[in-house]
Amino acid sequence: TDVTEFHLHGEKLYLSPILDLFNGEIIAYNIESRPVYPLVSKRLDQAFMRLESKDSPVLHSDQGWHYQMKQYSHDLKKHNILQSM
Repeated sequence: TDVTEFHLHGEKLYLSPILDLFNGEIIAYNIESRPVYPLVSKRLDQAFMRLESKDSPVLHSDQGWHYQMKQYSHDLKKHNILQSM
């Protein structure tokens, strides 16, 4: 996962996808006009809905501020997701 900034018609948009490295599928994504925490938290909620009880995936990101927040780490642990940076 990562956050990417796009410039479109004089506006900035921020995309935050989760990509499955096994098959290249986009698991979840969110687009916002500012790089605020809900940019990543909303797409996490989408990804959580796709998990089955037996799943224990690894979610890799860079060390950006979104991914260092306690709430982010807490949400991953709550859903049995290993955080990797």
